[in-house]
Amino acid sequence: MVDVNAIGKTIVDKVQSTHGVSGERTCGKIIYSGDGIIHISGLSDVKYNELLEVQGGFKALALNLERDSVGAVLFSGEDKVRFGDLVYSTGKTVQMPVGEGFLGRIVDPLGDPIDGLADIQAEEYRPVEFPAPAIMDRGKVNKPLQTGILAIDSMIPIGRGQRELIIGDRQTGKTAIAIDTILNQKGENVICIYVSIGQKASSLAKIISTLRNRGAMEYTCVVCSTADDDAPLQYLAPYSGCALAEYFMYHGKDVLIVYDDLSKHAVAYRTMSLLLKRPAGREAYPGDVFYLHSRLLERAAKLSPEKGGGSITALPIVETLAGDISAYIPTNVISITDGQIYLESELFNSGVRPAVNVGLSVSRVGGSAQRTAIRQISGQLRVNLAQYRELAIFMQFGSDLDAETQKTLNRGAKMTDTLKQRQYLNYSVREMIVLLTVSQSELVDKIPEKKMTAYNEGLLDYIHANHEELLEKIDPDKKTDDALRAEILSIAEDYVNCSVGEDSHQAQSDAEAEAEDAEISSDVK
Repeated sequence: MVDVNAIGKTIVDKVQSTHGVSGERTCGKIIYSGDGIIHISGLSDVKYNELLEVQGGFKALALNLERDSVGAVLFSGEDKVRFGDLVYSTGKTVQMPVGEGFLGRIVDPLGDPIDGLADIQAEEYRPVEFPAPAIMDRGKVNKPLQTGILAIDSMIPIGRGQRELIIGDRQTGKTAIAIDTILNQKGENVICIYVSIGQKASSLAKIISTLRNRGAMEYTCVVCSTADDDAPLQYLAPYSGCALAEYFMYHGKDVLIVYDDLSKHAVAYRTMSLLLKRPAGREAYPGDVFYLHSRLLERAAKLSPEKGGGSITALPIVETLAGDISAYIPTNVISITDGQIYLESELFNSGVRPAVNVGLSVSRVGGSAQRTAIRQISGQLRVNLAQYRELAIFMQFGSDLDAETQKTLNRGAKMTDTLKQRQYLNYSVREMIVLLTVSQSELVDKIPEKKMTAYNEGLLDYIHANHEELLEKIDPDKKTDDALRAEILSIAEDYVNCSVGEDSHQAQSDAEAEAEDAEISSDVK
């Protein structure tokens, strides 16, 4: 007699022990191919943002999930993919390989090295699209990220975990500020990621050369998509860079990431959207262009100690046209970020570099992360500069000025000169305290006009050579007392008197030489 229960149990055990065939994938066919866009039929279970494999070894990204077809963008092989080619689903979204091995390397948005060196061993893979940290997982932004630029660290301070926009017309020094900030992180235990979006290859080569020559590539990774790359790669680049930054952040490290620039990123996304026949909105951008940048920038955060305490500080760059910060993309990014550094063409062309417009620049959270001594000294700096600019405009009418107004104008001009700074010349916090102390004292009245910048650099060299112990006495995290301030001013006065004497002697020598030349010329005649 057959035992039915035994047979049933055997069947159940067989079914439970049977696994699905590994490697099963949905397959579809291309029904349209052109301009880097493909439409596929037959992929019924594909997900949004899923990575697809196209016949011939090419990759694509699924963006449009329609009733009868799937719209996707190609990362490569635009001129080789044809109608009727097979497309396979992968079941996973685009992922970025991450790990310590990426430091010092140059990679494309898919994580493949393009610097001609060895392959990179990935420690893990992270999705390029990832949810931002929840509010309860975030901590206070209370630690500064020093840029080494006096005008920024004194008036527009940046905290670790902040998102500070750098905005301005082309050729006003936006990238220069970002590169100077990366260079200033040497020895600060901050990992830097520079994301190039749609830049010229020649400009990118100069930036990489600068980072290498100054030893910054040891702690920096460059994720690049040049102007020659297809729009999908330019679109993917900032998300890939952010995925790499998140790896370090969730391991408790501080990261600085630069997006250069998000204007080109929005243009690349607009290109893809229009080719996919999505509805166009203002300035032909698709309706979700705000979400494009908000979901990227919200991933920059300072994590709470319970989550490891890591941080991502984002410096997105946006280019304006004719100084119009009320355009679509600039206003979008301004509303997402925690402040902006506005660079003005007029200031740049007049020799004020970095060309920071203090009136339109703001840091909404950096003040709580500013070093105590800097905050104490620079409290009135912004107000004094605003008064100077107001008086300078009034002076254009040619009115007679009293002595007090003339003094305010002279000091304002010298303060503006103090904030001028050569590229790659980064100041330490102690050096900034010395310069700010001197620039807001009566000592500046002894310094000739238009020589303040040279005197500042000379003063710092003089202190390093003869009074190094002065810098050691300064504690940036404590208020500067009157005794230390008096010592700073005493040493600065010695240098100023010495320099003024040398200038007078040089001027006298030049005058005597000119007189002697004139006498020789008259004798010859």
